[in-house]
Amino acid sequence: MPTALSPDSPPRSLPPSAPLRRSARLPRHPAALAWGLAAGFAALYVCVAANRHRRGLTKAYDLGIFEQAVRAYAHLRAPIVPLKGPGYHLLGDHFHPLIATLAPAYRVFPTPLTLVVAQALLMALAVVPLTRWAHEVAGPRVALIVGCTTGASWGIVRAAADDFHEIAFAVPLLAFAATALGRRRPLAAALWSLPLLLVKEDLGLTVAAVGLLITRQARQDRRTPLPGLTLAAVGVAATALTVLVVLPSFNPTGGFDYWQQLDGGGQSSLWALPLRLGGPPVKWLLLFLLAATAGFLGLRSPLFLLCVPTLAWRLCSANPHYWGVSYHYSAVLMPIAAAALVDAVRRSRPAPGSPPATTAAATTTAVTTAGAATRPPLPRPARRALLVSALVTAVTLPLYPLHEVVMPEAWSTSPRLTEIRAMLRLIPDDATVAASNRLAAQLTSRAEVTLVCREPVRPGPEWVVVDLRDPSVQAPCAVADTARMLTVYQGHGYRRLVDRDGLLLLRHP
Repeated sequence: MPTALSPDSPPRSLPPSAPLRRSARLPRHPAALAWGLAAGFAALYVCVAANRHRRGLTKAYDLGIFEQAVRAYAHLRAPIVPLKGPGYHLLGDHFHPLIATLAPAYRVFPTPLTLVVAQALLMALAVVPLTRWAHEVAGPRVALIVGCTTGASWGIVRAAADDFHEIAFAVPLLAFAATALGRRRPLAAALWSLPLLLVKEDLGLTVAAVGLLITRQARQDRRTPLPGLTLAAVGVAATALTVLVVLPSFNPTGGFDYWQQLDGGGQSSLWALPLRLGGPPVKWLLLFLLAATAGFLGLRSPLFLLCVPTLAWRLCSANPHYWGVSYHYSAVLMPIAAAALVDAVRRSRPAPGSPPATTAAATTTAVTTAGAATRPPLPRPARRALLVSALVTAVTLPLYPLHEVVMPEAWSTSPRLTEIRAMLRLIPDDATVAASNRLAAQLTSRAEVTLVCREPVRPGPEWVVVDLRDPSVQAPCAVADTARMLTVYQGHGYRRLVDRDGLLLLRHP
């Protein structure tokens, strides 16, 4: 009668006539698979994002803002961003000094595409640790699924194609930190999570969550919980310090601009924040898609708790942009969901030396190929979770910009785009310009740009350029504010050099 193999028993092999399992014939090079997938997704992200900039779809908010900040860092200046307002120090908006690491590359390549490419590389890097860990847990096929569902996940794809944001640094850091936690490597998890404190002020709470999970693992392993508790305290203290001291010290108003989004602009008290968690329904869509990305099985993993700080501030906020799945805010959740899925798959497998479910299963564990024992089949819940995650990725992929790679119309140049380029070429380098949202992002690398809807600093900009058909002109600039300022400029004698089909170019008299 066959018996289960002990962990120390030498592997048995089947007779030569027995067929090899398919998984045994797949390539077993986790590094090559992981880096190959990362390179492929990086190329796709670059193609989509760079082409969107070529088509004039990037915006002052946020590519233009971050380019002005990185441009200042590249010339060893404080990150003063005219697009946010006269003399506005960007560290008074969000705490993201880590973006200064892009300054050397921008000094060599002074173009917004430097930021776009950097974001693509950072986002794609998250695929590497998750794919390698999945390979360790369940082999190359599962690693391929996890790598593809991570790289093509709706949150990362949306962010990679959406201008540039500081959370591009957080995505790979969270992937490495969550993987280290799953492998029970507390020091590595702590070291990977600490740079999150320099990415954005709210991520200090995620660092605290990493510390609490390290504490939990330490107690399970009967080790001292002090390192994990220390990391948790550092995360909370860093968030409090940046929100209460650092950001107000740089902010022109002397405060933190986003408190009003938590208290509803003074319309509700803080005790009512939990009441906002249940609605509107778009919040449930966010939670459902996140859980489905983790194959639902990932909800059983403690790693999924790393999502709680980000979800808490988003769902409690009064800003409806934070509630849904349209913007870049979900990118930091994707590596956590993928890590939770891998961890749940690992937990679903029988422990070494445990009795096999069937005699056939015990037999299959003994198959060897090239001296390496094959793994037992994945349990049904794990297979179902991987299938759900893959289906969610496949269903959402056409809804997000990655599909533009295969759309011929996305690579064409419309007559209007040709007109816009000709108009912008009339503006000389190093000029001062007041521009509408999308046009501003085309000029920040070679001019000092402000938004057209804001009151100018005297003597006023040398040029005013507006696309009245820009659908993004409503935010951050309301249409009425743009129209009012155009009237003001023309009242001060600005001459029209271009005025056709909603495109306006005015020059200072």
